[in-house]
Amino acid sequence: MTEHADVVIAGARCAGSAAAATLARAGHRVIVVDPARFPSTTVSTHLLFPAGVAELARIGALDRIDKIGAPRLPRAFIGGPGHAASGTYSPVDGIDYGLCVRRAPLDAALVETAREAGAEVREGHRVTGLIWEDDRVAGVRVGSRETPGQEYDIRARLVIGADGRRSTIARLVGAEHPRLTHPNGRACYYAYYDDPHHEWRNTAAMWLTGRELGNAFPCDDDLTLVLLMPPAARAADFRGNLEAEFDRTVRLVPGLAERLTGCARTGKIVSSAEHPSFFRRSSGPGWALAGDAGHFKDPVTAQGIRDAVRFGRLLGERVRDVLTGPPDVLDRATRSWERTRDAQCVHTYQWTNLLGRGDGLAPVQFELLRLLTAPTDGVRRVLEVYSRIRDPRETLALSGLVKATALALRHGRGERAAIVGGVRETLMELAGHRSEARRLLADHAPTGTWSG
Repeated sequence: MTEHADVVIAGARCAGSAAAATLARAGHRVIVVDPARFPSTTVSTHLLFPAGVAELARIGALDRIDKIGAPRLPRAFIGGPGHAASGTYSPVDGIDYGLCVRRAPLDAALVETAREAGAEVREGHRVTGLIWEDDRVAGVRVGSRETPGQEYDIRARLVIGADGRRSTIARLVGAEHPRLTHPNGRACYYAYYDDPHHEWRNTAAMWLTGRELGNAFPCDDDLTLVLLMPPAARAADFRGNLEAEFDRTVRLVPGLAERLTGCARTGKIVSSAEHPSFFRRSSGPGWALAGDAGHFKDPVTAQGIRDAVRFGRLLGERVRDVLTGPPDVLDRATRSWERTRDAQCVHTYQWTNLLGRGDGLAPVQFELLRLLTAPTDGVRRVLEVYSRIRDPRETLALSGLVKATALALRHGRGERAAIVGGVRETLMELAGHRSEARRLLADHAPTGTWSG
């Protein structure tokens, strides 16, 4: 059996639903397949800054997501030894608050948004192969959990892989190996806590103590997400002793431990020890990769959902008027979209990789945060980087790093050798950023940049 659609999308979560809703509203026949049945969770830090909340509004999902009941987070707190600062956000499209919504209800709301827009979402269906025609992807082969062993074909003008870091579409088109990659410097462990502290329900909080990083984000169902990001080298401490090491690590971050007084952990602990950042080649004849399938950033800066929704939407907007035209015009459109995504993401990618280091640079990071957040509007200026309003390179100015390094050395006691080594590596990394970004963007055909 063969069906026909304008677009087939593998993956119905953030990027897939955003692209599907955009294309379906333009009148195209869109079929989305996903092996999950929603509501269904996935590993994610699920914090959104105002820019991410604004993206939910742009695809028409925010009203539905608001009904899930996650509290608005108009305040942010940054703390550490001898330092605490809080502030508010600059608005993006009139939105001046963040959100932390658990992925099961969030993704279910996105799926319903795509359906309401006119897309057909098939849960429990998985892409098993591609249809090729004259070296061009012309559709997909799909299997269903309900009828194992039976498959069917969907032919389409465009196949979008929005199926995550381990993307089947990326593997099938030969784009699995990244063009650019960076190992993660921190592991991730998170759990939910019953939280009676109503005074914290409007605040997303972060503490950096030594090399330990801990976060508390109030979310839906009166819970708070507690996210620990220890140095990646400490992942071995958690193996076989997950709950005890999680609790011990909370105690290593005094500010977080105090915040959790009277709270009770509920449910299992979720972990991710290895999650390298990358850019993959994300467009080709008849195909494109959206969301984590094409580009993934370390979760330390909580940019993944925002970028998945944004660039899923922008992909839909870029191709919706050329889907029925000549194939080469469609391919130029997807290449232009990919270059735009890379240009808008590469500097945040580099900044995230530096913040994600859990080595001797961590004390320098804390001193830099202290310097940046000390002025009256300092927290807001830092938050503007997280909301993608301010260029992250401003926070990595050499003068600030030099001053932060001097302070870290003064307060670091026995950490001096590690601090010096971490800073040396950081300076080498910074020196290579410009050429790294230039190489990434030079990989694209010279089709110009579409700003969206």
